[in-house]
Amino acid sequence: MRRKPANPDALVAKWVAERHGVITTAALLEAGLTEPGIRRRVSAGRLHRLHRGVYAVGHAAISFEGRCLAAVLALGGGAVLSHRSAAELWGFMPRAEGPIHVTVPSSRGSRSRPGIIVHRSRHLDSSCTAFNAGVRLTIPQRTLADLRPGLDRELHDRATRKALDLGLISRRDAGSETALTRSKLERGFLALCRRHRLPKPRVNARAGPYEVDFLWPEQRVIVEADGFEFHRSREAFERDRARDAELQARGYRVVRVTHRQLRESPRKVARSVKHLLGAALPAP
Repeated sequence: MRRKPANPDALVAKWVAERHGVITTAALLEAGLTEPGIRRRVSAGRLHRLHRGVYAVGHAAISFEGRCLAAVLALGGGAVLSHRSAAELWGFMPRAEGPIHVTVPSSRGSRSRPGIIVHRSRHLDSSCTAFNAGVRLTIPQRTLADLRPGLDRELHDRATRKALDLGLISRRDAGSETALTRSKLERGFLALCRRHRLPKPRVNARAGPYEVDFLWPEQRVIVEADGFEFHRSREAFERDRARDAELQARGYRVVRVTHRQLRESPRKVARSVKHLLGAALPAP
């Protein structure tokens, strides 16, 4: 009994089911379609050209993941999603409209094309790439490094903090302590520490069962940035005081600092913290 030949369209449907609705010309031919057959399906609206050699099946309204995969497939072997597009796919930058960023080995001659910005790199091996949602892309640490030259410092720190919160990088990967802060008030206190030569604290570190804003573990001193946006309700006020009491019962000394204190009496804040740390303020 002769075997019934496979239905090319069924094979295509199976292929794209796990690939965000995206397929290459090579995969279409492998499924049994011919080049005239591909052209007929394009004319009939069953295939939609996204890039040269890359199609969406059924409709062109593909997901962000599909757009990323299509861009990587369009650039061929060795290409990886990178820069802002990789950050968006990892989830530590918000998704925005715009072209997809792809990095290729520097030996490649690929150029940017509509909808794709091409970067080149001499170092693009398996140690700095991974897969997410079926798309090959730069690992979070490499992605953040690629973003640093062209991204505002505050936005880069925010992306770093988000990557840390998602468990994608370690505190060591985060680099600067500023990148670990979550608010303008926390960044302001860290700047005060540098300005008044306070010993560097650990930022958003663990103390007992809690994560605290600033910690000097050896001196068992904690500073909490008391921002109004997070402490405006009576419930929050009472919760904070109960938390402070428990930390003090564990042998920590807790100081709360507000925006107004940092703005109006920064030296007084620095003196209070230094007193607890057992250090002297520098001469004015």
